[in-house]
Amino acid sequence: MSALLCAGLLVAGVAGCSSDSTPSGQDGKAAGPVTLTYGIWDANQQPAMQKIVDAFQVAHPDIRVSIQLTPSADYWTKLQTAAASGSAPDVFWMSSTRIGLYADQGQLLPLSDRPGFDSGKFAKALNDIYTLGGKQYGMPKDYDTIGLWYNKKLFDAAGVKYPDASWTWQDVIDASQKLTDPAKGVWGIASPSWTQENLYNTIHQAGGHVISADRKTSGLADPASVEGLRYALDFVTKYKTSPTAQQMTDTDPSQLFASGKVAMFTDGDWDTLTYKNAPGLVADVAPLPAGPKGRATVVNGLGNVIYAKTKHAAAAWEFVKFLGGREANEIQASTGTVIPAYEGLADTWVKSTPQFNLQIFVDELQNAVPYPVSKNTSAWSKDTQALLDKVWAGQQDLDSAAAQMAATMNAALAKE
Repeated sequence: MSALLCAGLLVAGVAGCSSDSTPSGQDGKAAGPVTLTYGIWDANQQPAMQKIVDAFQVAHPDIRVSIQLTPSADYWTKLQTAAASGSAPDVFWMSSTRIGLYADQGQLLPLSDRPGFDSGKFAKALNDIYTLGGKQYGMPKDYDTIGLWYNKKLFDAAGVKYPDASWTWQDVIDASQKLTDPAKGVWGIASPSWTQENLYNTIHQAGGHVISADRKTSGLADPASVEGLRYALDFVTKYKTSPTAQQMTDTDPSQLFASGKVAMFTDGDWDTLTYKNAPGLVADVAPLPAGPKGRATVVNGLGNVIYAKTKHAAAAWEFVKFLGGREANEIQASTGTVIPAYEGLADTWVKSTPQFNLQIFVDELQNAVPYPVSKNTSAWSKDTQALLDKVWAGQQDLDSAAAQMAATMNAALAKE
């Protein structure tokens, strides 16, 4: 896995810091119980996180942990405000796209400086993504790839064979046309302007790239990259087998799929529990189709970090050590929540939800490309997403938007 997870993984958290008489950053024990705050953003993962917290508190009765859930749409905005004001959670989720910014701003404690630090059970690439200037700031939590989720009932009703590893782009196009039934309000596929779940994959399947290997230039205006974007866009504008941009804004594509309104959707393993618990949904997942240049899926994941201004550094470190241990990772795996970063537990996760062929998410590592990041990814990713949204809404043509995205991205990269 180390060789395949190369250079780009992990994703997000927020909330308000606890307090007692212990000085900020002090490693000595506080007088009396300590309460930590733990910032996360995914409601699907909260039950597993609570099980981990409960197990931790049994082993550490003088340390309490309060989970603070912030919806992903608000997470980074609230976290940035809280971090600047000194009130961020003691421990929170961090992503590959933000780790450079937060570490550079001095908002995170270096974990590799803490006593008993050990990251030997994680792939080198996962550790590397959280290492800046020779110090590691994040404890790897999980990793994820993307698969082609499909609704078996809709496939059976349309007489279309289920997708498998032999499928290409053309197979998906053909199937989406056969599966679309306007009279029943069913679309063959949902193809939003989302990057991780959709566009970053199709760009690489076409032989393009988002960012250069040295992270100095954009690849979004490359003809192959534009071809990958156009393939995804055509479902909305050319074939009309996907909901429109407005329809996918009104109702999240994952919910359209879960409710039986969409037959296919490229999505990550993190939505396994959503689809498992969706009433009446009979689904499975297949590998992403091969594009003109073969197969590709971006690989990403989450990490746990400690806020630099926590008043409970020693307690926070005990919690993060536990989060990086086997027991916590087994809880993530056995509950089917995410693929744990801890090596050797992927099979436990696969077996947790036998109704889905979850092995494909693990096998997709052989086709993995790093999630594209730079030191300050948010400086260009927000503008890139805004332009993609305009293209999907029919407000700008793809070619001019691609040129504009590349120019904006190059300008931001030049400042890093």
